[in-house]
Amino acid sequence: MTAHLRIVRGDATPEEIAALTAVLAARQSPPAEPRTPPEPRRQTWRNPARAMRKPVAPGKSAWRMSALP
Repeated sequence: MTAHLRIVRGDATPEEIAALTAVLAARQSPPAEPRTPPEPRRQTWRNPARAMRKPVAPGKSAWRMSALP
């Protein structure tokens, strides 16, 4: 088995070697996927169907509702 990490200078403690290994392992992880922007909300205020009035239902005040949009 070959060593992937070799300390060249100094006398590192096992805790320091573990910390260094953790940092290097975290750096090797694949990058996170880029966030996609949310889709824009649909603007209904400019929808031409909004200007059309609803059908008038026959009833007690149907004549009054016929003049309202």
